[in-house]
Amino acid sequence: MAKKIVLTGGGTAGHCYPNLALVPALSKKGYDITYIGSYNGIEKELVKAAGITYYGVAAGKLRRYFDIKNFTDPFRVIKGFSEAKHILRVLSPDVVFSKGGFVAVPVVRAAASMKIPVVIHESDMTPGLANKLSYGVAKKICCSFKDTLPLIPKDKGIFTGSPIRSSLLNGDPVQAKKFVSMREGDYPYLMVIGGSQGAKNVNEAIRSALPQLTERYNVIHLCGRGKLDPTLNRTAGYMQYEYISDELADLYALADVVVSRAGSNAIFELLALKKPNLLIPLGTAGSRGDQLKNAAAFEKSGYSKVLLEENADNATLLNAINEVYDNRDSYISVMASAPENGAVNSIVDVIETCI
Repeated sequence: MAKKIVLTGGGTAGHCYPNLALVPALSKKGYDITYIGSYNGIEKELVKAAGITYYGVAAGKLRRYFDIKNFTDPFRVIKGFSEAKHILRVLSPDVVFSKGGFVAVPVVRAAASMKIPVVIHESDMTPGLANKLSYGVAKKICCSFKDTLPLIPKDKGIFTGSPIRSSLLNGDPVQAKKFVSMREGDYPYLMVIGGSQGAKNVNEAIRSALPQLTERYNVIHLCGRGKLDPTLNRTAGYMQYEYISDELADLYALADVVVSRAGSNAIFELLALKKPNLLIPLGTAGSRGDQLKNAAAFEKSGYSKVLLEENADNATLLNAINEVYDNRDSYISVMASAPENGAVNSIVDVIETCI
């Protein structure tokens, strides 16, 4: 009889992609895989595209700030718990694996109430609120960063790194060149990634420095939905896209240096691909500061250079990108020996021990 696993996590693509990264290895081990997410979150679209059976439950967002929905969302969580319990009773999985996000809380709690083992993965340096609420019922907690281990129950934490989709590792730079169709010549490729929603400050910094950047680089800019600048469409050495999906692996393969936010998924993809990178983390004004800590850890390990967005004027941005590119061989060498590589197999091994 096949082993059964339920994957859960949602709210952002970042809570879904690591789950999907585990699917090939779990399938190879003979697991029957099902996903529980929110009714209409981004994870639903991604999971169904991967051909995995999907169930939606009610979810209430866990906010750290005042909002009128704070009074109604607890009832959604209670409803989600009831729905998740019914689904788990029907599926009867051997284990639940949670990537976090607000939708995971009722699923994890329902699994625990039914004595189904739960494994959690914490992506960021500091634990998110949804995962914190689930730690007490988890059997094991996998961590992307070693420095996270002291922040979680010591008998549960395991350093694994962050799982990366294997499809990203097989990009073709020749296909990428055909796709972007940029100028020929001795121009290294600079790829700029602001996340699925784009990053306003990063976009503005890059576009402000374009005259200097395009003197040396071909710039591929993934700027986010609704954030294209049509006045730059004819700029030599510059191509902008709202969002890239199928061609992303090829673009990664083509890139000589990458500028990125410092979300956990993004930086671990850069590490796995050994891409020299400049991180411009989201600050505390727009987040709980997890990207600042993620970026600092990667800079300390020698995987990245960090530029705070408040310091990203034309001169500092250009100098930082040039410094990373000029020292790219050193960055690649350090990343090649990173202990965080191989996270998929490490996490699947943890899951196996919990059944």
